[in-house]
Amino acid sequence: MTLAEFPDDWQSALCVVAHPDDLEYGTAAAVAGWTAAGKSVSYLLATRGEAGIDGMSPEEAAPARAQEERDGAAEVGVDRVDFLDFTDGIVEYGLPLRKAIAAHIRRVRPELLVIGTFEEFFPGGFVNQADHRAVGLAAMDACADAGNRWIFPELLGEGLEPWGGIRYVAIAASTQPTHYLDVTDTFDLAVASLEAHQLYNEGLGPDFPSPRELLTEILGMEHLREYGDKVWAAQLINRR
Repeated sequence: MTLAEFPDDWQSALCVVAHPDDLEYGTAAAVAGWTAAGKSVSYLLATRGEAGIDGMSPEEAAPARAQEERDGAAEVGVDRVDFLDFTDGIVEYGLPLRKAIAAHIRRVRPELLVIGTFEEFFPGGFVNQADHRAVGLAAMDACADAGNRWIFPELLGEGLEPWGGIRYVAIAASTQPTHYLDVTDTFDLAVASLEAHQLYNEGLGPDFPSPRELLTEILGMEHLREYGDKVWAAQLINRR
């Protein structure tokens, strides 16, 4: 596998995922480097992760996990985190989700869109959770929706003009990566970002790997070592 270096000719990015902590499993390392270089990065989450902690009711977990996401984002230089408030665990791909993401794309007008894989399996064979698949695919389709004034025309009445300025879509955790970014220098920031999800991490139990151990495994895969000690890889789609 030969990967190209991730492009740098963009200034603003929007990262769209399903749950608090999804971005912290590797992508935050890339985000830390981008914000340090002066790029603007914001997050959009479809849910507040309210079904993610077995010992905490959804009513308690939603605000707690949302705050942990804000805290984790701050560790890597992100100060805008928005939520769509779909229901955790039962997010469905469809027009409401596409419309909500397209509307947000029109609001923030990014050049780079970062999403999670919508494949059925992660690299290594682990099953990809249903919300991840629904949000990843909807975000991909929302790129076109955001740029077409005749798709969801009611958004025009909300003052949301079409935005066709997304140059790249990066699919994180793809089984078919095309590009890489050496994140060795930002690894510790990524660890701090995942550690900010304290309640969620505690809920995983004492036998679950620590944030540092987990990110060492995710970003230190042997087959990527030729590109750096710690590497973030993604499938990149050039839309221009």
